[in-house]
Amino acid sequence: MKSSIFKPNREISKTRQLTVTAILGAMASALMFAEVSLPMFIPGFVKFDLSDLPALIAAFAVGPMSGVCVCLIKNLVNIGITYSAGIGELANFLIGCGLVIPAGLVYKVKKTRKTAIIGALLGAVVMALISIPVNYFISYPFYARLMAMEAIIEAYQKLNPKVETLLDALVWFNMPFTFVKGLCSTVVTVAVYKYISPVLKHGTADARQKASM
Repeated sequence: MKSSIFKPNREISKTRQLTVTAILGAMASALMFAEVSLPMFIPGFVKFDLSDLPALIAAFAVGPMSGVCVCLIKNLVNIGITYSAGIGELANFLIGCGLVIPAGLVYKVKKTRKTAIIGALLGAVVMALISIPVNYFISYPFYARLMAMEAIIEAYQKLNPKVETLLDALVWFNMPFTFVKGLCSTVVTVAVYKYISPVLKHGTADARQKASM
């Protein structure tokens, strides 16, 4: 009887848990540096990256706390080279946890491809919803010290003249943008997990041969 790739043949060891978490944390840090602007969809000061992808993989391969640790690692690495005084990193950490915790918990209940997809989609929704209070109360009050709130709103109004308040901007732009980021991480994770899961969990050729969708 073939085992699902989303259902491990044996438990991952504690040592390997730490190793996998550290490696995926390093990958997430690198992806965080590779952020890009998408000015046709959202103001240029909001960046797109796939740094939550390794955290989502960690949540599936090891557990939700591993995903949280990957989110923490990437932001601790990034905090030394930014000018946000840790505020941007705190917001990024909280929003990332909104993705990996629900995804990891749902998958932990029943380790199948279906529950992995359901968990990741739920995580993307939670991530998007959390982005509103996190940005409203944490990120943008700090950014308003560097750039007048009027200028921030004006940047959104260039894309949609109907935006009148920060809350409008967050609901119409940041929330769907964050949801799409979560979806991108979900799609890539489902696409590559079949090939990397045996290596992360067992690291042997035999394990790779035994695993299948």
